[in-house]
Amino acid sequence: MNEINDLFQQLVSQISILEIVVKGLIIGIVASAPMGPVGVLCIQRTLNKGRAYGLVTGTGAAFSDILYALLTGYGLSFLYDIISNQTALFWMQMIGASIMFGFGLHTFRTNPMKNTRNVSRNKSSLLHNGITGFFITLSNPTIILLFLGLFTPFNFMLPEQSFFMQFIGYLSIFGGAMTWWLFITYVVSKLRARFDVRGIRIINRVIGAAVMCGSIIGAILIYTGVWSLH
Repeated sequence: MNEINDLFQQLVSQISILEIVVKGLIIGIVASAPMGPVGVLCIQRTLNKGRAYGLVTGTGAAFSDILYALLTGYGLSFLYDIISNQTALFWMQMIGASIMFGFGLHTFRTNPMKNTRNVSRNKSSLLHNGITGFFITLSNPTIILLFLGLFTPFNFMLPEQSFFMQFIGYLSIFGGAMTWWLFITYVVSKLRARFDVRGIRIINRVIGAAVMCGSIIGAILIYTGVWSLH
C-alpha cells in the first residue's frame, strides 16, 4: 500500500511540474510574440545582419521579461490572502482575462512599423545587440500589466509553491520566450527575400486575434467553473 501511495505522489508531482512548465511556456510565448519595439528590431537585425544578431536581441529581451515576471509574481504573493478567497480569485481571474483581451485588441490594431528604427548594417558585437534588446524591453514597465493579465487566469506561481517549482516556472517562461525568438528569426531568415512590412503586420494581427480569442475562451471557462487551476 505504501508503495502505491509513493507511486501516486510521484505521479501527482510529475503532473504538477508538467502543468507549470506548460503554463510558463505559454506565458513566455504570449509575452514575447507581439511586434513591439524589440520585436521589430529583432526582425530588422535578422534581415540586415543575420539570424544570430536577431536572436541575441530577442535573448536580451527574454532576460528583461524574466525580471518583470519575477516582479509580478512576487508582487502577487503579497496579495495571497486575497487570492486565497474564491470570490476574490474569480474576479482577479476575470480582470486578468479582460486585460489580455485589451492587450490583444491593442496588438491587433497597432501598426508595428511605428516602432521601426534605423538599423545600421554595421554588425557590431553580439553582446551589444543583446544588451540593447534587454534595455529596450526594460524601458517598457507596462509589461507588468501583461504579466498580471497572464498570471492571474493561470493562477501561476502561487506562493505556496516550493522554490524548486518556482524556479521551474520562471525558467519555463524564459524557455517560452526563447522558443518564440528562435521561431521568428528562423522564419524571417528563411523568407528573407519575401518578408516585408506586410509580413510584420500580418504577424501582429494573427497574434492579436489569437490573444483575444484565448482571453474570451478563458473568461467563459472561468465563469462556468470549468477552468479550475488550483
